[in-house]
Amino acid sequence: MMNIEKLVLDLCAYDDEQEWFEFKENWFQPEVLGEYVSALSNAAAFHYKAQAYFVWGVNDETHEVVGTTFNQYGDYNKEPYQNFLARNLSPSINFSFEEAVIDDKRVVVLVIPAAEEIPTAFKEKRYIRIGSSKANLKDYPKREIQLFKILDGRVETIETLAAKYQELTFSKLFGYYGSKGIVLNEKTFEKNLGLRNKNGEYNLLAQLLSDNSHFPLRVSIFEGETKGSNLFSVREFGNNCLLYTLDEVLRYADVLNLIQTDESERVVERPETPLFDNKAFREAIINAVLHNLWVSGNEPMISVFSDRIEILSRGTLPPAQTMEGFFLGESVPVNEKLSEIFLQLHISEKSGRGVPKIIETYGREAFTFRENSIVVTIPLHRIKKVGNKVGNKVGNKKGLNARRQRIITEMRDNPNITTSELHQILGISETAVENNLTFLKENGYVERVGSKKTGYWKVLE
Repeated sequence: MMNIEKLVLDLCAYDDEQEWFEFKENWFQPEVLGEYVSALSNAAAFHYKAQAYFVWGVNDETHEVVGTTFNQYGDYNKEPYQNFLARNLSPSINFSFEEAVIDDKRVVVLVIPAAEEIPTAFKEKRYIRIGSSKANLKDYPKREIQLFKILDGRVETIETLAAKYQELTFSKLFGYYGSKGIVLNEKTFEKNLGLRNKNGEYNLLAQLLSDNSHFPLRVSIFEGETKGSNLFSVREFGNNCLLYTLDEVLRYADVLNLIQTDESERVVERPETPLFDNKAFREAIINAVLHNLWVSGNEPMISVFSDRIEILSRGTLPPAQTMEGFFLGESVPVNEKLSEIFLQLHISEKSGRGVPKIIETYGREAFTFRENSIVVTIPLHRIKKVGNKVGNKVGNKKGLNARRQRIITEMRDNPNITTSELHQILGISETAVENNLTFLKENGYVERVGSKKTGYWKVLE
């Protein structure tokens, strides 16, 4: 049995009305309500929701429960309104009016099943929701085509597509939820999280959240400004639950994000400048994972160049998403259930601050929309280059490649840097670090002053 009080409070928790529910106080226009039922039923199907809701007794701006005097049992043109509504909806849908009292305030909810097979029509006209507005479906042909594809089962989602691997375990998922203070029920978590499709198979969402998603996230570091330049390293974060993989990539960002000190001016307190804005990077990575078109079989890509970081997610804006709405932070999730899980775990927020945060820091030009992908570009803010710090004499010495220049840069920033730290920063083995250090010492680029444990590095001019 549906818990109407919980349902209403859950809907009120949204920052904005979604396309599959509507709030009113005492409003009632019989003909227009029929159009709303058509629009909401189709919107629910569009967003892969089982039901849509029209709620009386909630302020549509504040989402405060205020109560209602709406009478769902009244007549219209000498006919019970519920009969009038049922007679004019096609195909027939099993809607129902439900009541609840919340804080001594009466609310009424019209529960509307999602359209199946064909769009729901009222008086032979089909409607759809565009944001918070109701519109004729035929006026939005792209959305109409997409809706028919959904109803025909031609659009796969991470909830409908069967996982490639069906022998899945979820111990890491339980651990992750536990770390957030949430206890998963072993008997009900699959249903509650939507981990099986209508055929009873584990879906792609289940695979992503399992102990091994089989979707690694790779961070590729290039010496130059293009993928044609030498590849420094490739760090792969995978063979894990997607939630842990995401955390690992975000932690790796702290390794990549060098704190630079400006030594151009001899001052007592030298300003420290990070290589990039970590908050914007975090939002870009979370958005890439959350909105990636996982059903394509490909994961997001992270590429680090000498002048920028590129974060690529598969797919394009969903049909329900406008470009302006995207830049304003009015997010339309590509993977709705994954989005709900991210919200539950406080990985992301309902406020839609991710894209505006990136724009605030780097502008709209940070986003590039390609045919089958979206790329966020985060420029690297270098306050000095190796050639400036060490001098052209060092920068131009024979045999000083980009990796060795990078080591010199790190030594100037941190004379106490260790082999282990260089290993983490460069993404190469400690043996490779030692070989490069030997070259730099033997060819007069750097000098070790003091012991291995207590000494420091001196860059030779």
